Amino acid sequence: MLEVVSRLFDPAALALVGIGSLGTAAMRSTGEDIRAAVKALGPMLRASPARDARNARRDVVQIERLVTSKGLACADQIHGDSAFVRKAGIKLADAPSAEAFSAWVAEELAGRRARRAAAAAVWRAAADASPSVGMVGTVLGLIGMFASLDDPARMGPAMALAMLTTLYGLVFGAFVFGPIAARLERLAAAEMEWQWPALSQLERLAIVEAQSSESWLNHRARTPG
Repeated sequence: MLEVVSRLFDPAALALVGIGSLGTAAMRSTGEDIRAAVKALGPMLRASPARDARNARRDVVQIERLVTSKGLACADQIHGDSAFVRKAGIKLADAPSAEAFSAWVAEELAGRRARRAAAAAVWRAAADASPSVGMVGTVLGLIGMFASLDDPARMGPAMALAMLTTLYGLVFGAFVFGPIAARLERLAAAEMEWQWPALSQLERLAIVEAQSSESWLNHRARTPG
């Protein structure tokens, strides 16, 4: 068994397909996209959409209670488990108006959506390139094999390169890069399912509080000294 496994491992073929696939993806992407793709790997392994959604709902309720009792300026005083909602609370407290907070909400969601899509696209590009890069290795191996017809001892390594690069291309595309891209895409969709409602709830809160403040000021203006 170990002998079979050892025959399936070829550092040169592995490097050719792995580096070739990632290099092709990098050529299709910007530096920012590549950084996002690498940075997404850690959170991808630790992500739990259900947990994040629960934490976000709990923290939004805390912000609502704080704002109702103390005003919008205290929205940044929560110490919850959702870093996303804490950031939103800070923006809500600092926003000069409900319209300004709504503008930040739209910008934040659009930016997050774009970054998640760009990160997944890098890995999707690597998955798409892997079989083609494997075929390039196969062609190189066949060239080496035909060039060694007069020396049977040299034909074996060339044939191994030809076959293994095809295998590695399929493995990288179907079982490494492809699943990474698919998971990032699924996590991005799951993330948006709770982030958008959380920010929409805070946006409504900002509008209601702004309307209440305006009504109170109008009332004071109409009330004689």
